[in-house]
Amino acid sequence: MWRPDFRPAEIRPARLAGWHRAMCVLSTIYRGTEQCPGLVLGLDRAGSCVGRALKVAGADWPAIKEMLDARELVTGVYLPRFLPVRLSDGRQVPAYAYVVDRDHWQYWSGPQSEAVRLVRQGEGKGGRARDYLAATVEHLDRLGIHRTAMHRLLRLVDE
Repeated sequence: MWRPDFRPAEIRPARLAGWHRAMCVLSTIYRGTEQCPGLVLGLDRAGSCVGRALKVAGADWPAIKEMLDARELVTGVYLPRFLPVRLSDGRQVPAYAYVVDRDHWQYWSGPQSEAVRLVRQGEGKGGRARDYLAATVEHLDRLGIHRTAMHRLLRLVDE
């Protein structure tokens, strides 16, 4: 979300219905290890999610998709999907997104106290899970998205 690793042709505010951001993926590579997993974001079923849609120039799409898939589909916990998003101007467009596979062993759903523990302990080749969460919250703040579950979780992690 906050690190696309490509230059979009255009960025627009958008809403994704039917999915919400959740700290629901046990990270065993980037923000944790198999012995000491961290917790990272996934798009999970239900609710809705406000964010940004990043437009990709048609000629750039194959290379960008390949790069994103190589980064996000390492363990199979994410499923690539084209999902309809509503842009701020009212148009509905398809957006390429990764949703969490609830049947995958890395899918996590549990009490907030356990989420706090997982975020605090997680550290992998991409850094600390706490720093990932903080970067997510900072990005949400820059987008004008405040008082989310991510904000509440970060406050608890930092207590």
